[in-house]
Amino acid sequence: MDVLSDAIAAMRTGRPHSSRAVKRAPWGVRFPASEGAGFHVVLQGSAWLLPPGDAAPVRMGCGDVVFLAHGYGHGLADRPGTPLEEARLEPDGSWPTLRHHGPVHGEDTLMLCGAYRLTKARAHPLLTELPPFIHLPARVGVPGRLRAAVDLLGAELADPQPGSDAVVPALLDTLLLYLLRTWWLAERPEGPTGWAGALNDRAVAAALHAIHDEPARPWTVEELGARAGLSRAAFARRFTALVGQPPLAYLTWWRMTTAGRLLREAGDPLRTVAEQAGYTSEFAFAKAFKREYGVAPGQYRKQSAASAG
Repeated sequence: MDVLSDAIAAMRTGRPHSSRAVKRAPWGVRFPASEGAGFHVVLQGSAWLLPPGDAAPVRMGCGDVVFLAHGYGHGLADRPGTPLEEARLEPDGSWPTLRHHGPVHGEDTLMLCGAYRLTKARAHPLLTELPPFIHLPARVGVPGRLRAAVDLLGAELADPQPGSDAVVPALLDTLLLYLLRTWWLAERPEGPTGWAGALNDRAVAAALHAIHDEPARPWTVEELGARAGLSRAAFARRFTALVGQPPLAYLTWWRMTTAGRLLREAGDPLRTVAEQAGYTSEFAFAKAFKREYGVAPGQYRKQSAASAG
């Protein structure tokens, strides 16, 4: 797997949810803070995003997409001054159905909204570095794959067909990848540091892909430097500057993150999980895991199963 796919897979919990709603002005809703991430797409008409914090309202035209990676509370309305109705997530984690209030005086707005459940306990820095919200306006140059994913998702929600229960979550996963890919490839601020820089740096990216492809391999700094085409010292300096931690520290962090995901999602014996995390001894793995998570692997698995149920 590539680094972006891995980062999302490590944080994802549960099924994503989405809804499609037609609104007629005046309408407004305030979404509370949550543990996940959310997105809004204007399929028809227009809307205003009322961002978290003190950021100015953002007008969203037809085809615009906004992504909120950190679960901050925010508002959505036909215009900035419209009163906001408090919204609460449905028991299954989906966005509530939006309702309008007051005399009708505006155009119809067709919205596509969705939510992803993400764990913040082991958030990958690739995602934590994202801004409070990402606005991707509809314009020439926006990748056609992102547009296609939005269109397919909207069509499935508007006219469910046999198999939609499987298609919609898959499309939501695809949309999330396209949202983030669009941001990092086209919209990200340029700079010499941070994960945007790391993924754009051929040497560091080569080492990251090696770690993510084979986390169980007993990597050394020399071997990773060879993958990067740099000397040991030059590679260590470059990797640390961009990623934010030394190569072997990141390797250990990723191994433990991978182990946590396997314990949450798979029923493999602890010995197998230990091997996939790069440990030949189940005892050594359990000790390292408890040092990272504060609980033993078996207890972590039970707690994860209980919270998912």
